[in-house]
Amino acid sequence: MKGLLFKISLLITPLLTNVQSKVKPEAMRTEHASAVVGAPRYYDISRSGAVGDGKTMNTKSIQALIDKCAKAGGGTLLIPKGVFLSGALFLKPGVNIEMRDGAVLKGSTNIEDYPKILTRIEGHFEPWRAALLNGDKVDHLRITGNGTLDGSGKPFWLLFYARRDSIPGTTNLNVERPRLAFIQNSRDVKISGIRFLNSGFWNLHLYRDQNVEVTNCRFEAPGGAKPHDHAPSSDGIDVDSSQDINIIKCYFSVGDDDIALKGSKGPLAMGDHDSPPVERVTISDCVFESGGGVVTCGSEATIVRHVKVERCIARGVNVLRLKLRPDTPQQYEDITLDGITMEGNSTLLKVSPWTQYFDLKGQQPPSSTVRNISVSNVKGSCATLGEMKGTERTTFGTFTLKNIDLQVKKEAGFAGGAADKLTLVNVKVNGQPYQVK
Repeated sequence: MKGLLFKISLLITPLLTNVQSKVKPEAMRTEHASAVVGAPRYYDISRSGAVGDGKTMNTKSIQALIDKCAKAGGGTLLIPKGVFLSGALFLKPGVNIEMRDGAVLKGSTNIEDYPKILTRIEGHFEPWRAALLNGDKVDHLRITGNGTLDGSGKPFWLLFYARRDSIPGTTNLNVERPRLAFIQNSRDVKISGIRFLNSGFWNLHLYRDQNVEVTNCRFEAPGGAKPHDHAPSSDGIDVDSSQDINIIKCYFSVGDDDIALKGSKGPLAMGDHDSPPVERVTISDCVFESGGGVVTCGSEATIVRHVKVERCIARGVNVLRLKLRPDTPQQYEDITLDGITMEGNSTLLKVSPWTQYFDLKGQQPPSSTVRNISVSNVKGSCATLGEMKGTERTTFGTFTLKNIDLQVKKEAGFAGGAADKLTLVNVKVNGQPYQVK
């Protein structure tokens, strides 16, 4: 009997092996793949009621799958090829997202599909619309793949411009617009390969996060020079009160700040415990095609320090933008830019007061400090060197330009009156040594 069983097993084993070899790996990457011991759980939204036709509203089915994944101990939400229309989604701890080639998570144009919640916005908390993707305390979050987060932003932009044209003094917060992604209170987050497209407001907002890596992502929204031609407040990445942030090999072409370092605002901002300093930010090997600046400190920011920008290309954007609010105590220090290539109508420095909507709240004007700033090894061409101007209570410490070789269209130098605070080392403009005039 044992001999017979042995012979049968010899006949069956090759058949089983042949069948297994024909099973495609993709077929295993479903929510049932967890049957393999130690394998990650994949939850394909198209197998749980989501329809990628660009018309069906999928918020409920996708959110239910996120909840199911979290309840089962975590896993990866798989978004396959297709255009999946949705309102606000709320990630849970342990739930990651993988977007396949051709996958689009497309935001609804109905603002009511983004519930109003108490959230961080422009340096404070208030009831504001949720983002398309929201994550709170989602340590070890991974959002990866080659898909697109599409904010369907144009109706929101037009609504903003219509109100601003009819009501003078309209501010950003007067017209509710959803962000594309908002991640807060989280550690060890990695976002890779994703295209952020046409956000109604900011693209990626990071608040009180630590150890975040954003790699090989694209941030795109219209950035036309004419009024109403660009997407208002379509910041690429807003690093808000966060530490140890790495932005690597990304592309930016947006209608506002490309990368903005943010915190709080107002004369009492230094005592705001909800807004710790922005620290240890590295931006490397990125391309900036359109927007307000490679890196911008402000418009709400208190302490920003230990920032490094390396090997980046700036095409038609400010390289360094420091916004100095007359109503906010600010400290910008230890900021290093090295190996920058400039092209087109770029500006090297834009350091100036930011007076939009400022409010001293009955307090005396606070002081601000800018020190230990270094810009070195810059080459290429630009429209202008820029401007250097502080508020009445700005103190400039060491601010060095070193090994700069630029072809400049306008040779007037740095406007604003504070250019004498610069230390110049081997700076050439249009082939000639440059001295502050």
